[in-house]
Amino acid sequence: MRNLEFRPLLPFDGFLIGHKTDAVHGTGCTAVLCPTGAVGGVDVRGGGPGTRETALLDPACKVDVVHGVALSGGSAFGLGTADGVMRWLVERGHGYDTGSALVPIVPAAIVYDLAIGPRQGNDKPFPQAEDGYAACLNAVADTVAEGSVGAGTGCTVGKYLGMGQSCKGGIGAVALQVGELRVGAIVAVNALGSIQRGSTLIAGARDPKTQTFVDFMDVIALHRGQAPARQGNTTIGAVLTNADVSKAEINKIAQMAHAGLCRAVQPSHTQHDGDTLFALATKRVEADHGMVGAMASRCVEEAIVRAVRKSRSGFGVPAASDV
Repeated sequence: MRNLEFRPLLPFDGFLIGHKTDAVHGTGCTAVLCPTGAVGGVDVRGGGPGTRETALLDPACKVDVVHGVALSGGSAFGLGTADGVMRWLVERGHGYDTGSALVPIVPAAIVYDLAIGPRQGNDKPFPQAEDGYAACLNAVADTVAEGSVGAGTGCTVGKYLGMGQSCKGGIGAVALQVGELRVGAIVAVNALGSIQRGSTLIAGARDPKTQTFVDFMDVIALHRGQAPARQGNTTIGAVLTNADVSKAEINKIAQMAHAGLCRAVQPSHTQHDGDTLFALATKRVEADHGMVGAMASRCVEEAIVRAVRKSRSGFGVPAASDV
């Protein structure tokens, strides 16, 4: 039996993706655009989320179209990047027709990256509306950059021994295709926990003496079940598909996609992570939503692994490839 092969996530069937990167201060944002509209869903699993417009995606709510998703650094300050995405969309005639005006529907989620870079905390510049707009201008039709770019610029992972022993995170993107059905995922990885593929530890906290990665279970044993160091975290992303699914079904797909996050991030969905996954569908290909959800979970898992493998060291934090 032949397995499906992962492919680079290239914009398809109405989707566009662009980044705005502030490499100087270690932050940025990413715009996931579907200007002509997509049915949207979301699933928030972490205990510390920073989000916008997620309630609207509930199947019980009226509006059933999304025009983009903003993923950003900057903690809650970064939610303003969605304003820039809205401006880009409405300038081009895209949005929900209220009868009096077009209102682009742009949910958003953020990661906490205020503890990295030359200026930290409230002294650190954060992504704003103009950065969201710039990310839209940077959206191209033939590639999606990965690693230390966009919302992944200031991401770190493995912070359970403190920021000083962490490792760079980033943003990853990947897709699967079977026939005309396409499913992809783009994920910004800023987890408290470590990143692994199966039983193999790929990135995480570094032992202060040996600088090798330390499994979180060993940290639990070392601290006798007490809470180790905590820093701002969160893994956020979006699943994209051309499947013809309902609003209830796309929310189920978002829920199923978290299985991939759980496999790749240990631990995940903690009180100190705001893990949030959106899902968007352009409704062009008939497909079973359960199969789409299964593909989505594999894409999310692979995107997380790619995020840390393609990241670059910076601000005194090494990339996984350097450890």
